[in-house]
Amino acid sequence: MSKVNLTINGMPVTAEKGMTIVDAARLVNIEIPTLCHLNIHDIKMVNRTASCRVCMVEVEGRRNLAPGCATEVFEDMKVHTNTARAIKSRRTMVELLLSDHPTDCLVCERNNNCQLQSLAANLGIRKIKYEGAMSEYKKDSSSEALYRNSNKCIMCRRCETMCNEVQTVGIYSAVDKGFETVVSPAFGLPMIDTQCVFCGQCTQVCPTAALTEVSHVAKVWELLGDEDVHVVVQTAPAIRVTLGEKYDMNGMDVTGKMVAALRRLGFDRVFDTNFGADVTIVEEAHEFIDRIKNGGRLPILTSCCPSWVKFIEHQFPNLLDIPSTCKSPHIILGTLTKTYYAEKYGIDPKKIRMVSVMPCIAKKYEVMRPEMQHEGHKNVDHVITTRELVQMLTEAGIDFKSLPDEDFDHPMGESTGAADIFGTTGGVIEAALRTTYEWLTGEELKKVEFRKVRGLEGLKEATVKINGQKIKIGVAHGLGNARILLDKIQEGKADYHAIEIMACPGGCIDGGGQPYHMGNIELVKKRAAALYKIDKNKPLRKSHENPAVKKLYEEYLGEPFGEVAHRLLHTHFEERDRI
Repeated sequence: MSKVNLTINGMPVTAEKGMTIVDAARLVNIEIPTLCHLNIHDIKMVNRTASCRVCMVEVEGRRNLAPGCATEVFEDMKVHTNTARAIKSRRTMVELLLSDHPTDCLVCERNNNCQLQSLAANLGIRKIKYEGAMSEYKKDSSSEALYRNSNKCIMCRRCETMCNEVQTVGIYSAVDKGFETVVSPAFGLPMIDTQCVFCGQCTQVCPTAALTEVSHVAKVWELLGDEDVHVVVQTAPAIRVTLGEKYDMNGMDVTGKMVAALRRLGFDRVFDTNFGADVTIVEEAHEFIDRIKNGGRLPILTSCCPSWVKFIEHQFPNLLDIPSTCKSPHIILGTLTKTYYAEKYGIDPKKIRMVSVMPCIAKKYEVMRPEMQHEGHKNVDHVITTRELVQMLTEAGIDFKSLPDEDFDHPMGESTGAADIFGTTGGVIEAALRTTYEWLTGEELKKVEFRKVRGLEGLKEATVKINGQKIKIGVAHGLGNARILLDKIQEGKADYHAIEIMACPGGCIDGGGQPYHMGNIELVKKRAAALYKIDKNKPLRKSHENPAVKKLYEEYLGEPFGEVAHRLLHTHFEERDRI
């Protein structure tokens, strides 16, 4: 890559050719404010139309100001980001955005976490200077997962880029004209009637509260105040390494404090979704081996992620016979709570309510699917995100950092290290390989790490030799990468035996319900590293070695992948329209 030498505010900068002024300025720690520009997961989230016009700078030799996010650097370029003209322009653009934006900041979902609000404060804007022609759009919570409030849309179009270019789902585009222009699904359809997969990545990049999750916090508080119900909570693997970020504990395992905090909120039992993950591996590994031995359809695809499952239902319906039929880990644990646990402890399933704390807003949609029920009971009643749990802890006045470390409740609080790595890309398939290898060979796996499936590359491949057979593995995270793999399968160009797909870039550690980080890839790496550290320090690191899981099969389920397991732990998929 050729280099370009320039100066920014008199400071010499050597940048790569093709780099924008905004990115070049960051090389010398000069931050140019932006709203439409964002770098995330090394993908340049750049709106080349420079729609917000907040990043205007002066370039010597040019009469007009230039948008820093869309202007490429060149040799001997001289840029000034802090002139009176540039700052005035910046302030005017934000004032114009505010003129057409609701002013209900105190009750806004993103209050104190809104980039428009922060930018206005940084520019010293204390009043609405202009009167805009504010349109009134209908709010949409039809999916019970994704909440869309177009009244707060500032037309930065980050969501459009994320949805169309990164995730390749294709829901959003600019509709209407002039002042009425807004980013929306085609024909203004409710989200539930579109092919949206509710991955929530649009909420991660939206700078305001135009896109957020549908909050279930009030419903959970109501449950906790009802003495007639037995309220159980479970927590996903990724939560334990992201919840602490709110409390300056980045990249740390806060499992013990998390359990203690949930008890302080009033939950009757605190179970671990990791238990469900271990059960998932037992079932998926049996299903994989059954397909290998009996000539079943390969490759088998993991099915833990509801966003990616909905993606294949819409986009690749002719491939619906290849995903594993296993329910996702939190649905499995919810099912077992209302059957196995209820029977074991003599609790009426009608009185049990299961709340899942997830890194994902698609789980909110997943629990609404009609097939996620058993004998008239929803497998999981409510889902709250990591962000919503932080809100509840704040509302309850809980001093998280001072809490003691406590253990999960039994019988579904015991797990192996294999379950912990479910939270990051490559983790599910690595956990499955640990079990599949031992069951196919009858030999103990001394070295349990399969490092070739680790890392944040969008597409990964690995070949594992088992019983003399080369098992080829594919791993994709981010639905754009998933599309590449699925296209190869559909065209008969792939010879994989098993594939893991996670909808969100990075996997669950960067799910749509996780703490906002706005492109901080180093933080995402810390999250992944923390999960691998938890796994490494666990005494048991293979799902089939979990003694509580063994007891579950002995006492209740019978044979893995058997009749009872199929009835309770497996599901089906259906073709969906492409709208």
